[in-house]
Amino acid sequence: MRLLRVLALLLPALAASAAGAFDFDDVAKRAQQLAERPQQPPVRVPKELASLGYDRYRDIRFRTDRSVWREQKVAFELQFFPMGMFYDQPVRMHEIVAGVAREIRFDPALFDYGRDPPDPALWRGLNFAGFRAHYPINTPKYRDEVIAFLGASYFRAVGREQRYGASARGLAVDTALASGEEFPRFVEFWIERPEPDARELRIFALLDSRRVTGAYRFTVRPGAETVVDVKARLYLREHVTKLGLAPMTSMFYFGENQRPPQDDYRPEVHDSDGLLIHSGTGEWLWRPLLNPRRLLVTSFALVNPIGFGLMQRDRDFEHYQDLEARYELRPSIWVEPRGNWGAGRVELVLIPSPDETNDNVVAYWVPDAPPALREPFDFEYRMRFQREPETRPPQSWVASTRRGHGYTRGNDPTLGFVLDFEGPALKKLGPEAVIEAIVTAAGNAEIAENIVARNEVTGGVRVRLRIRRLDDAKPVDLRAFLRTGGNTISTTWSYIIPPS
Repeated sequence: MRLLRVLALLLPALAASAAGAFDFDDVAKRAQQLAERPQQPPVRVPKELASLGYDRYRDIRFRTDRSVWREQKVAFELQFFPMGMFYDQPVRMHEIVAGVAREIRFDPALFDYGRDPPDPALWRGLNFAGFRAHYPINTPKYRDEVIAFLGASYFRAVGREQRYGASARGLAVDTALASGEEFPRFVEFWIERPEPDARELRIFALLDSRRVTGAYRFTVRPGAETVVDVKARLYLREHVTKLGLAPMTSMFYFGENQRPPQDDYRPEVHDSDGLLIHSGTGEWLWRPLLNPRRLLVTSFALVNPIGFGLMQRDRDFEHYQDLEARYELRPSIWVEPRGNWGAGRVELVLIPSPDETNDNVVAYWVPDAPPALREPFDFEYRMRFQREPETRPPQSWVASTRRGHGYTRGNDPTLGFVLDFEGPALKKLGPEAVIEAIVTAAGNAEIAENIVARNEVTGGVRVRLRIRRLDDAKPVDLRAFLRTGGNTISTTWSYIIPPS
C-alpha cells in the first residue's frame, strides 16, 4: 500500500518528464499559432471599473496572506493586480510546478477593496491585469517588490535601495510615426515555482498585438542591481514599419540643462537624465535628455552595439529636493545585447510634456533588417536595473550638462554650455598635462568659445562653450570629447538643440 502511494505521487512528475517539461518552446508554438490568424479582440472590463480613478484603483490591495508560495518556504512570492482604470485587458496566469503548468484562477476574494469599495461582483468572470514578484533585497526579514508586469508589455524592476522609475517594455512598434503606435501586450504568463534555495525567478510570457506575436522568457536575479535576462522569439502577422527591440520608457521634465517652465522649488525633476551608448567600435556616447517643445526623434547608427541605456546619473538628493518622489533613487536601465544584433540604430524619442506625470522618453534598438512575415525572429539581451555601482565608461564621463552663459557683457546672442567631465583618467593626469576639448557643430552653428579648465573641486575637467546658431529654425547637433597627447580620454558628449 505504501508503495502504491509513492507511485501515485510520482506519476504526475513522471508524466511531465515523459511529455517534456513546459519551457520556452511551448510558448513559442503558441505565438506561432496565434500569428496564423487575426488577433482576437480582448474582453474588457465593465465601464464601472474602467472609470475608477487613480486613488480608488490604488486603494484595491492584494491580500498578502494569499500570496502565492508564502507557505512553500521559498524566497520569492507572487501577488496580483486587478483589472480596472486603464488596465482594462485580461491577463491569464499560470504556475509551473515540476514541469507542469496549471492556471491560477482569478478570485475577487484575493483583494481588499479599500474605504470606498466598488461591488466585488463587477470582477466576476474577469481575470488579472498583471502581477508582481517579491524577494528580500534590502533585509532578510522582508520581501520587497522587485519586479512588476502591468499594462501592455510594460514591466519595471528595482534593486537594493532603489525606487521605481524608468520602465522596460517587451516590444515597441511604430513608435513616433504619424501612422500611430501599436502597443503589444503580454496576454499570458507562466511562472516557474523556484526551489527553496533559488535566487532567480523564471517567467514565460506570450505577447500579442494586431501585427506581432511573440514568446518571451525572463530570468530575474534580484540584488544590489536586479538583472533580467530576456530571450524572445517574434512572429509578424503583417509588415511593421519600425520594430523597437529592448525598449525603455522614462520621464524627463526639467534638469540642469533645461530650466522648469514655471516656478518650482525643485532644481530637477526626472527619472533619467541621459542616453548612454557603448558602440561596437568601443566609443562611448552620452546624450542628455530634453523636454522639447515639439516631438524630437534622433538616432545613432551602429553595428553590434555593446550596450545602451537610459541612465539616472545624478545621485545627489540636494539636486532634486523631493522627499516623496526621491528621484535620486530611481534606477538606470542598461541593456547588453547577447550575440550579434547586426546593423541598426539606437533611437531616442523625446515627447513634449507639461508636467512630470507623463513618460515622455523612449529608447530602443531598430534593426536594419526587419523580420520576415511569420518567420521566427530571435534575439536575447540582459537588462540591469542599477544604481550603485552603475555602468560608466572606463576613462571619464560627462557628469553634468548646464546651459547658460553666467556673467556676460551686453546682449550676447550665443548659446552657452558648461560641461563637467569626471573619471579616473582625469585624476591620473599630472598638472603639466595639456587637455583639449574637441568640439564640432554639424552644419548649423559655429563654435564661438571653447575653454578647458581643471575642476579643482571634483578633480575633473570643465569645458565652457559658446555656440552661435546660424538658423533658429533648424536644429544644432553638437559633439565634444576630451583629448590629451593625441589620445581620447572621455566619452563623447552628443547634444541636440531643437529648432526654436
